Amino acid sequence: MADPKLVLLVEDDENLNDLNRRALESEGYAVMTAHTLAEARAHLKAKAPDAIILDVRLPDGDGVDFCREIRQTIAAPILFLTSARDYSDELEGFKAGGDDYLRKPFDMDLMLARIASFIRRDEIVGRVRLVNTLARGNLTLDLPSGRASLFDEDMQLAPKEFAVLLLLVQNEGRAIPAEKLFENVWKQPMIGDNHSIKNAVYRLRKKLKGSGYSISAVRGEGYCFDPET
Repeated sequence: MADPKLVLLVEDDENLNDLNRRALESEGYAVMTAHTLAEARAHLKAKAPDAIILDVRLPDGDGVDFCREIRQTIAAPILFLTSARDYSDELEGFKAGGDDYLRKPFDMDLMLARIASFIRRDEIVGRVRLVNTLARGNLTLDLPSGRASLFDEDMQLAPKEFAVLLLLVQNEGRAIPAEKLFENVWKQPMIGDNHSIKNAVYRLRKKLKGSGYSISAVRGEGYCFDPET
């Protein structure tokens, strides 16, 4: 079973903090509660939440300033709670990196719906990111950007090199004829000279060192991407 989603609740009103906590827990969330920004900072040093509910006015500082501060390192969606009626405050919150606002007093079901929407959105983004990424051990190919990284370092592949590697990775364990690689990457028939493919494979082999994978030449069949033995 997957771990419950974690929400950081920052609210100095003890009664409201407790009500919000119990409502979130009833929906299956794990909750870290804080009454001050100092407590919130301590929580963030220990764990990364999936969502943050943040009061704007707190005893030791301003929630909007805190949002601006943590946005350097925290990607979790932030729902502001405020008693203010000035829409310029909301604008500042959005500029600081907040995702939404709720005005006090608010309907508890609405708060829960906003948090559920945040979580659902992040799950969808995560699934899309997985679809757009191929990973083999410490090797990662990012399809939208056309970049490959090894141990999180950009391999600095040329576009044709990336295209050759992508085709080989997608067909892991299966030899692909040089002609097919050329036709798919260069978009034209390979007539006689196969130096372009040989050179691309040579450079890829050098750049793949330490990845745990290699490109082997299978006599009479082509090139094959598979784990090193």
